[in-house]
Amino acid sequence: MVTHAEPEIILYDLACIKKICFSPAVWRIRLMLNYKKIPYRTIFLEFPDIEPTLTKLGLDPGTAPSGARNKFTLPTIHHLPTNIHLMDSHPIAHFLESTYPDPPIPLTSPLGTEIELQARAVIGKVFRTCILPREIHILSPRAQEYFRRTREADLGGKRLEELLGEGEEERSWEAAGKGMRGVGELLRTNRAEGPFAARVVDEGVFGRVVVLPGFRDVYEACLPYMERKD
Repeated sequence: MVTHAEPEIILYDLACIKKICFSPAVWRIRLMLNYKKIPYRTIFLEFPDIEPTLTKLGLDPGTAPSGARNKFTLPTIHHLPTNIHLMDSHPIAHFLESTYPDPPIPLTSPLGTEIELQARAVIGKVFRTCILPREIHILSPRAQEYFRRTREADLGGKRLEELLGEGEEERSWEAAGKGMRGVGELLRTNRAEGPFAARVVDEGVFGRVVVLPGFRDVYEACLPYMERKD
């Protein structure tokens, strides 16, 4: 008879109709939980339920330097032994590393910072064009309405479908090509020293990213810790 450890973490994740994790930000924490073998259970939240749920948990996203209120975001965790609630992948990652130091995961390094900055600058633009207008199709009808209303407001009233207008997607890939290859080389810097979520939204986009050297190395290294997706 297989026994399961009682969860120490409740992980709040984004819901989709495929009933698996698809958010890159949440995958960052899920990979840590799986790698460190920390027992946890997942609560999936629809987009419209994130703010009211996290408000009930007593979380406060704070205020940006501009004076605007920050948004409630996922991942969020509830650490049951201490009754601590945390929001956002960066503070969660540092909490997990300090609370569960074995096996260790180095969270910060000059190379890691450079990779993150370059990846956000290069890949972020491509994903905005290719993933954002497709993400709506893996959401429930209720979440679709919320997603379209809020994201199109952020786009200044432009419809999501316009991001995939004639030639727009190919132009975004072409513009990012050199930068993505550079990020791939950075990812391979320490490949001899040790042991991504676009796939859930669209297999074609995933294939164009993971085929690049460096990106494939990282994806394959993470595979053992990606078996649990729920």
